[in-house]
Amino acid sequence: MSDAPILIRREGAVATLVLNRPAKLNAMTKPMWLRLGEAMAELDADESLRCIVLRGAGGKAFSPGNDIGEFETERSNPEQAKAYGALMHRALAALLGARHPTIALIEGICVGGGMEIASTCDIRICGESSRFGAPIKNLGLVMAYEELAALEGLVGRAVAAEILLEGRIFGAAEAKEKGIVTRVVPDSEVETAAYESARLIAEGAPLVARWHKKFLRRLSDPKPLTEAEREEGYACFGTEDFQIGYRAFLDKRKPKFRGK
Repeated sequence: MSDAPILIRREGAVATLVLNRPAKLNAMTKPMWLRLGEAMAELDADESLRCIVLRGAGGKAFSPGNDIGEFETERSNPEQAKAYGALMHRALAALLGARHPTIALIEGICVGGGMEIASTCDIRICGESSRFGAPIKNLGLVMAYEELAALEGLVGRAVAAEILLEGRIFGAAEAKEKGIVTRVVPDSEVETAAYESARLIAEGAPLVARWHKKFLRRLSDPKPLTEAEREEGYACFGTEDFQIGYRAFLDKRKPKFRGK
């Protein structure tokens, strides 16, 4: 396996983005955050893609968060932490704002910054033995506003407060109950389940997937919808994919969408 901190693999319309530091359970470093943001931007600009799967290398962990050994040299004071945080927040913003649907394939540990990354994904599938949490209170650390956004958006303020204030590590069943993951499967089936989800997404009309993501994000904004935004809800009827889709349904055949 390459020693690049972030790997990109491609199979058809599905790309896999791998956090590649298995010897350290994929603990995140400054170069990894930088490359994660860059790689996500590159993938999101690719019109031929229909889904992105995020996973950790090695099969033992998604990620336990940031490498604590790096704190002394890279995050030892507020100035350094602010520069480091800018890289983190840029990567998380790229993940959260991605046009393409994203899936977190979670094996093993998914804690701290790892849970933040997974929380940005549209679908989050984990194994029964996976573990979650954010015990950063034990390090004297705060989860900054930009890092809290995805987590709070998933679980709400009360549950986010419980996770941060208690700092417990909890299991997959509780993570599902809290809304951190969308599906829990046997450990041996995580990869299969995640790529089956990616296959189903890739078979659909890609413009529709992007519109649905855009609309769902917009609905989290309390501002009233504009007339132009309401009109966009009917733009799909002017696409080539709509013609392909409804005609395939009437002809009882599988549609082959073009993303146009």
